[in-house]
Amino acid sequence: MTTEFLAERKNQIATKGEGKFTIECAKASLAGSVSQRACVFCGSRVVLYPIVDAIHLVHGPIGCAAYTWDIRGTVSSGPELHRLCFSTDLREKDVIFGGGDKLYRALTELIDRYHPRSAFVYATCIVGVIGDDIEAICRRVAEEKHIPVLPVWSEGFRGSKKDGYRAACDALDRLVGTLEPSAPVPECSINILGDFNLAGELWILEKYYREMGIHIQARITGDGRVDDIRCAHHAKLNVVQCSGSMIYLAQKMQEKYGIPFKQVSYFGIEDMAAALYDVANFFHRQDLLDKTANMVRREVERLTPLLDSYRAKLTGRKAVIYVGGAFKAISLIKALRLLGIRTVVVGSQTGRPEDYDIMARLCDRGTVIVDDSNPIELATLAIERGADLFIGGVKERPIAYKMGMAFCDHNHERKEPLAGFEGMTNFAAEVYGSIMSPVWRYARKGGVQ
Repeated sequence: MTTEFLAERKNQIATKGEGKFTIECAKASLAGSVSQRACVFCGSRVVLYPIVDAIHLVHGPIGCAAYTWDIRGTVSSGPELHRLCFSTDLREKDVIFGGGDKLYRALTELIDRYHPRSAFVYATCIVGVIGDDIEAICRRVAEEKHIPVLPVWSEGFRGSKKDGYRAACDALDRLVGTLEPSAPVPECSINILGDFNLAGELWILEKYYREMGIHIQARITGDGRVDDIRCAHHAKLNVVQCSGSMIYLAQKMQEKYGIPFKQVSYFGIEDMAAALYDVANFFHRQDLLDKTANMVRREVERLTPLLDSYRAKLTGRKAVIYVGGAFKAISLIKALRLLGIRTVVVGSQTGRPEDYDIMARLCDRGTVIVDDSNPIELATLAIERGADLFIGGVKERPIAYKMGMAFCDHNHERKEPLAGFEGMTNFAAEVYGSIMSPVWRYARKGGVQ
């Protein structure tokens, strides 16, 4: 292993082909490693933020609210209440005497002014220290204002971003099943879990499902509506994309309401087609299968000539993938393979052992697989493996540019859809444009020495 790496992390870095593949994951970040992970609070915010008709109130210092203000590139087809950032702005006096009264006043004022369908109150680190009784305050306001007011136990010191996902799912679990729909729910109905409507990606998926004849009961949480989520227990199937963020809610709904779930990915041709077929097969209706097959055939035939033209120019290139969710990394490996690009380094912030096993099966011998990596590791591995492209998020972009390497943005702040068949078109164009840009002629590969 490269000498620059921390010895305590050696079991979280594995190379395919060097003995039996094993990797440690789902553990706390090593102190001093400068992990790319975010905190529990941030994890809960990115999951709940896309619910567009709810108040999102951060009970804590103003910095926590500023850090997560408009944090996703999610868009709404209606209300945009989610894009407003509210905070109780706790100060030293509140730390000493408590911030409960401040929270009550903030909640009642916001509800009276904006008339939301629900309110989420996020606990931050300081609240966990001073012990404000958020549960009691939320219950009091809910009784007075007659809307759900839900605490989100997201104190940053509870763990990592992945623990924030669970905190968000706990809050959503309290919301689901609290309202009955005003009209009968169609037989072929699903909930979409884990798509956050980045750059309107959910609307692309809705178009596919409508063409198949599938009704979407609730969008959890992209372009989400509180009342739809409250009625989500009437859907027949939960379709889970971002398994890291939403698998816990899917499991809870299966236990409480008997709703089965399927894990899917909407990135790349293979996984997008498989996701549609999984839903069609679940309902055991030939008409759904026929519509799905026709749609997939049409889209693949449209895409194939375009991808062939890109592959002719990109074959032999190498890529590094480092993203938050493992499901996304797996789909990206497949999508890059369609473009003739080999993945030489791949990893995620929140992967499970089974996720990394899938990555290992998909990748070539010699590919390095990492869990919870850091800038030094990623930069070193990219240089050692001779990568031409780095796919990551906002934290990885500077790493790539400092090394004189092409970068493709797959972060939750992006403004261009990359899901679905249309998304594959955009992804291929971005990869090609990034790698073939003439700017790299003037950049020293590997960074300034």
